Amino acid sequence: MAEYLQQDMECEGLLECIHGLKELDRHCYQVVVESEESLTIDDIAERIERERSTAYRSIQRLLQAGFIQKEQVNYDQGGYYHVYRPTNPGEVSHEMQRMLNEWYAKMGQLIQEFEDKYDETERPGKPV
Repeated sequence: MAEYLQQDMECEGLLECIHGLKELDRHCYQVVVESEESLTIDDIAERIERERSTAYRSIQRLLQAGFIQKEQVNYDQGGYYHVYRPTNPGEVSHEMQRMLNEWYAKMGQLIQEFEDKYDETERPGKPV
């Protein structure tokens, strides 16, 4: 945590910091956001110049983190494919704020537990 606080972070650093995403995930996210239309995995793979399976794994991480959404497109003759588009930034930022608040509350609880456990004035046999 001390390292993160000392870094000159940009807003995209939240992808890594809060969600543990990778540089490739950031690149995929940028590709999806900058596109005027929803993209297939093949479109994304082509734009990031990686194999389809690599793009798919990155997109799955972004889906799980809630940064993008998947939609099914049906063919008239049967069958379907998926396209991906960015989640509304307001929804994403609201979810990150919620996670941060939960983390902050948990850290506060752990700090209090630390103080309670190791407070010098509370030790048995120690003069007050």
